[in-house]
Amino acid sequence: MAKHSQNEVKESLKELTRIFQPKDPRKFVKDYIRKYRITGGYEDELTTLVEHEMGRMKSSVS
Repeated sequence: MAKHSQNEVKESLKELTRIFQPKDPRKFVKDYIRKYRITGGYEDELTTLVEHEMGRMKSSVS
């Protein structure tokens, strides 16, 4: 995965997280990887990114 496209994937995933507010970050990331055909091996990193974004959303609402 090239550096430029990796940043695009992360930004896209953050945006989708804000829109859909998933209940299960791991399932959300698995579906994202399957749908957009992301190279394997990034699941844990992207799941952490989703969890972090969800935490930011919760703290900004409170």
